[in-house]
Amino acid sequence: MGYMGDYSMCICFPKKFGVTEAGPPVDVKEVFMKYATGGSGMTVEHLRWFLVEVQGDVEASMEDAERIVEEVFKRRHNNVKLSELALSLEDFQFYLFCVDLNPPLLNKVHQDMTAPLSHYFIYTGHNSYLTGNQISSDCSDVPIIKALKRGLRVVELDLWPNFSKDDVLVLHGWTLTTPVELIKCLRSIKEHAFSASPYPVIITFEDHLTPDLQAKVAQSDCDASEHSQCDGDNEACDRLLRPLGAPAYKNLISIPAGKPKGKLREKLKVEKDKVRRLSLSEQKFEKATVCHGTDVVRFTQRNILRIYPKGTRVNSSNYNPLIGWMHGAQMVALNMQGYGKPLWLMHGMFGSNGGCGYVKKPDFLMNVGPNDQVFDAKAKLPVKKILKVKVHMGDGWHLDFKQRYLWSSPEFYTRVGIAGVPADKTMKKTKKRKGNWTPVWDEEFTFQLTVPEIALLRIEVHEHNMSEKDDFAGQTCLPVSELRPGFRAVPLFNRKGEKFTSLRLLLRFEFVQVDI
Repeated sequence: MGYMGDYSMCICFPKKFGVTEAGPPVDVKEVFMKYATGGSGMTVEHLRWFLVEVQGDVEASMEDAERIVEEVFKRRHNNVKLSELALSLEDFQFYLFCVDLNPPLLNKVHQDMTAPLSHYFIYTGHNSYLTGNQISSDCSDVPIIKALKRGLRVVELDLWPNFSKDDVLVLHGWTLTTPVELIKCLRSIKEHAFSASPYPVIITFEDHLTPDLQAKVAQSDCDASEHSQCDGDNEACDRLLRPLGAPAYKNLISIPAGKPKGKLREKLKVEKDKVRRLSLSEQKFEKATVCHGTDVVRFTQRNILRIYPKGTRVNSSNYNPLIGWMHGAQMVALNMQGYGKPLWLMHGMFGSNGGCGYVKKPDFLMNVGPNDQVFDAKAKLPVKKILKVKVHMGDGWHLDFKQRYLWSSPEFYTRVGIAGVPADKTMKKTKKRKGNWTPVWDEEFTFQLTVPEIALLRIEVHEHNMSEKDDFAGQTCLPVSELRPGFRAVPLFNRKGEKFTSLRLLLRFEFVQVDI
């Protein structure tokens, strides 16, 4: 082997970028100077006027403002001497950027909860027991527990006999999914049903059982204390409408569902003295909205309509739930174990009304005009409300994403838009901000809304990547009808809808009423 000679090697490491603290945005400085009356500190009284006039908290009291000031001083200065409390500009910015002190939504139930069930959108899951895909994943009570903790109110269980026909299993029939015992699911539902909401949990059964096993389910269900509904998507459920089934089992069914015969329009027929629940696949529902949109709305004013994903969604993907809500469907069932935009919209809708899992349908879906006229989702409507969203700044990526960007200079931008009726749907984005973990955009967007009652504000943050697809850096979805005006700290979530520890944006919301 010949002599290769000496050689040297130089390794160049990229610069490690530090975190530069961004100061308060210009608008925050200006409002501070205004309400601190030009001084160096904002007193409790100053803060109360800010809450009333800028934040729209017209009922804010001196006690409310005092509590905020005290909490800021505890967290920043370990000091709560009331006689000395006045917020500096940095204290004020700290308060505005605190998600728990200055959230975008009110975390309490505030809607009328005494109306009939048909008057509400209900947080509904599909095949709630599956851990993954629809064909070969495990069946378990774990996804049920997780969904209940998010506020889910409708749990679906598919009931099948075991091999020896002496016990009941939960599984996705005619697939390779591994089963879980029904009693395990029921006990978990009993334990976690009201961990996130005090309002009723509905269990829908897709029933493939013999009368003897139905009797066993009745005993199990009574032991677990939940009323149930029978999902009428199979012939076995029809037996509940006849004397064959066990009486105790039939007594569990509060709203029987079946597969009505005849054409689609006949299925949507409203009967004066009878309330029904109808289940339609997403394809059949879309066909119904195209051909009989107003009939769907009229049906849902009195009856319960459930929509479920088409069978070809074997990877547990989902459809757009807004098509169901804009036609009044109460139970828009999604695969909770997946992730992506449809579930983000679901999380946004049911962030309403304190996250209790029941959202009162807007009046326009329940109103009946002259000649039995109801809301028509295809009709061209005038702009009813204008929403202005100013994206000031963001923070927290250096904490939650530190492994990803340890040796890089981030370049963040924000996408802001509306999901709703087709006329309101839009998406816009800020400029990219390079080299700062605390990006400041200070860009305002205006959205003209024809149906603000069901519009959802979509927000996504991305990090620009020149060589590959831009990286996801957080998202959230908020119900427009419940946005609190003024400066608000908005937390961000990952792709699965789980809240990041530190990621948040500082936004300002302003509503402009339009004279119609």
